[in-house]
Amino acid sequence: MLVAERYEKIVQLVSERGSIRVTELSELCQVTEETIRRDLDRLEQDGRLRRSHGGAVSIKENQTSETPYFEREIIFAEEKKRIAREAINWIQPHDRILLDASTTAWYMSSLLPDIPLTVLTNSIKVATELSSKEKIEVISTGGQLAKRSLSYIGPLAERSLDNYHVDKLFLSCKGVHMNRGISESNELQARVKQKMIEIADQVILLADASKFGVRAFTHVGHLSKVDTTITDNRISSETRTQLEELGISIKVV
Repeated sequence: MLVAERYEKIVQLVSERGSIRVTELSELCQVTEETIRRDLDRLEQDGRLRRSHGGAVSIKENQTSETPYFEREIIFAEEKKRIAREAINWIQPHDRILLDASTTAWYMSSLLPDIPLTVLTNSIKVATELSSKEKIEVISTGGQLAKRSLSYIGPLAERSLDNYHVDKLFLSCKGVHMNRGISESNELQARVKQKMIEIADQVILLADASKFGVRAFTHVGHLSKVDTTITDNRISSETRTQLEELGISIKVV
């Protein structure tokens, strides 16, 4: 993991949890505690968090805010692109698929071949990317625009999803925890993703390794809802074993 990527992961974890200890960050980032302490000192100097005894706390007033889309685009971008390429292999002509508003879903939409498909999405970026592909029918949920994520959320988006049934859902999230399950940054995003899971025959979770062990603010669903997980090769062998014990098939890229 590059230093810049580790900084982003630390800030993300602190922001999502409110506070976190050095020992836990050391384990999650797979570096020494001394390295983490230096990272925290640097991040405090940059105004991105506040040091505390034995760890760090978030300086954000709103712990449920979303990371802006342009920031998410550059965090673990190569891993997300590899996950997106693999995810496309799970799509067959004439499938009805659902793509969420994650950056990984956007990478999928940019890489998708122009084959007969029906794509349902709550993402402005995904819908725009697919608009030039003549054989792909694109359906947007509509709803309240979440400007930071460029996604549609709220009651209208949820009711729109109720009108459909899809073969496959390609879903990402803020956090994946063995006990807590899938979680999101705020309730409105979580409710839309809960509805997405309800209308899909198959749920394919797209999660780079940084998402595992993270407990974000709002619960989306238990891991029992997931059929397959596509992740990158930074995932720990322990996490991989735990997923397999839950009956979830795993593809590592």
